[in-house]
Amino acid sequence: MKKHLLFLGAPGAGKGTQAELLSQNNSYLHLSTGELLRKEIEINTILGRQVKDIINSGELVSDELVLKIVRQNLDRDHNKKGWILDGYPRNLSQANSLNEVLNEINQPLEVVFYLDIPEEVLIKRLLLRGRKDDTEETIRTRVDIYKKTTEPLIQYFKDLSLLEYIDADRDLKSI
Repeated sequence: MKKHLLFLGAPGAGKGTQAELLSQNNSYLHLSTGELLRKEIEINTILGRQVKDIINSGELVSDELVLKIVRQNLDRDHNKKGWILDGYPRNLSQANSLNEVLNEINQPLEVVFYLDIPEEVLIKRLLLRGRKDDTEETIRTRVDIYKKTTEPLIQYFKDLSLLEYIDADRDLKSI
C-alpha cells in the first residue's frame, strides 16, 4: 500500500475530509498546511512567532517557511506508517521544492489524488457550508486563483505518473 500521499483539488472539493478519513483508517499523519501553521502559532515556537508576525502584517507566509514547517513534521519519527499532505503544494515552485525535500529525507511522493469537481457543484457546496466569507463572489475569486496557480500541478503530477483522478461530485463519505 502507498504511504506517501497528496490530496489536490479546488477549495471545497473535499481534500481535508478525505485526507482525515484515510488518515484515521490507516494511522497516517495528516498534514494540512493551514493546521500546521496554526499549531506552530498556538504552541509559540520560533517558527510560530515568525508566522504570526507575517499573518498579522497581512502578508502571505513564504513558500520557504511553509516548506520548513512541512519538512519538520515529515522528519519526525511518528510518520513511519505514512503521511498525507492536504493543501500543499499549491503551485509548481512549491511542488519542485517539496519533491527535493522528499527525496532528501527518502520519503518520495507515491500518489496524488486529484479530487475533480465541476465548478458549479463546487460553488453550491461552498455556499451551503454557510461560512461568513463564503459569498459567491469570494468563492469564484478563490476558484479563479486556484485555476491559475494550482491547476498546473495536475499536469505536473500526471507527467510524473503519480496522478489518480477521483470524481468528487458526490457525497464525500462515498468517495
